[in-house]
Amino acid sequence: MAEFNVQCSGCGATVDAATHLPFRCPNASDNDNIDHVLVRRLNGADATFPVSAEPNPFIRYRRLSLGYHLARANGLSDDQYVAIVEDLDNAIAEVDGKGFHVTPFAASTALSKKCGAEVWVKNETGNVSGSHKARHLMGVMIYLRVLEATKLPAANGLRDRRLALASCGNAALAAAVIARAADWPLDVFIPPDAEGSVKRRLTELGAQLHICEREAGQKGDPCYLAFRKALENGGLSFGIQGNETGIAIEGGHSLGWEIADALRQTGTELDMLFIQVGGGALGSACFRGLVEARDAGVIKQLPQLLTVQTQGAYPLKKAFDVFRADSNNAARNRSAYMNPWPTEPHSVAHGILDDETYDWLALVRGMAETGGDALVADEDSLREANRVARESTEIDVSHTGSAGLAGLLDTFRDKPNAALKAAVLFTGIER
Repeated sequence: MAEFNVQCSGCGATVDAATHLPFRCPNASDNDNIDHVLVRRLNGADATFPVSAEPNPFIRYRRLSLGYHLARANGLSDDQYVAIVEDLDNAIAEVDGKGFHVTPFAASTALSKKCGAEVWVKNETGNVSGSHKARHLMGVMIYLRVLEATKLPAANGLRDRRLALASCGNAALAAAVIARAADWPLDVFIPPDAEGSVKRRLTELGAQLHICEREAGQKGDPCYLAFRKALENGGLSFGIQGNETGIAIEGGHSLGWEIADALRQTGTELDMLFIQVGGGALGSACFRGLVEARDAGVIKQLPQLLTVQTQGAYPLKKAFDVFRADSNNAARNRSAYMNPWPTEPHSVAHGILDDETYDWLALVRGMAETGGDALVADEDSLREANRVARESTEIDVSHTGSAGLAGLLDTFRDKPNAALKAAVLFTGIER
């Protein structure tokens, strides 16, 4: 069996996922200035990349997941693990009308003609709850189900705790769908300007809504601060901030694995990857998935990683600018790089307006390793990108979901290069 462990990328602490939840680093405190993020790591031949046509990514790539190896090491067979995933996925399909499946990733001829490069699109708008967010939380719920099935110590008292997350929309909907399918109560902390359709659907799914107003002089996202208080009062983290639910990042690795699989099947190598960034889970998870695929020999090279934020809030760019000047001891000097955005952010791409990029360190390291950059798109570019995306692909993507394309358009606007292969992720449907 492959060797798996969970380790804090900030302080180096290790967590036994059989006895303690691999969510928040046990050494984390609010004032120690260390970037505590738990990361699952894998070693060993049995973590090899699969060759499979299985449509459900959580079954296709199961041997790359912590939950699978935890299950096998504690008495469950391969068939029993697959049954856990299938039962949960069937329940999700009953709630949402569909379960998980590998989503399309291919070159778009029409989009390439308008963008100055060969553009590949990963389309997540048809995924569970209409975005990529459910991938992260499916991974968390599978892990919790494995704990229950194996009766491991980390399962003690789980069902007595309410799930909790902070979100402006898509993550909340994803959490509500999966929580409803798992029959688990959920508290959702959302801003007052969350879309009415999102609030109605959350209520239909049985989530308890908590509207969080921003107070004068308050630093940080009020939804995140209220979520943190809920955890202190016994809530169970079910969000996608890497510092609070570390194992949630693994579920998003499936994006990188699927991209690598498609590249392998077509004999293609990717030059650039543009990813919109809010809290950072999407970018860090996708990039880590590609790193694992590269290490497994599925792809030969990592694409240049380019992250995209809005002029309304770009904490990652500020962190990367500092990191490029001095990367020494970044994990243990967080406030020198990452801090809450000082003013209330606004943008048409409202889903990436996080006050902080919580999983920032993995991203700045990825950009530095690949020669990438942290980009900032203005409102005109964000609107143009959404219009071009919808006209060229007929994908009903939101402004947040197409924000990565804004960075691509700006990059190739004056220097087109049709020989370069650049990828974007369309991550959320227009609601």
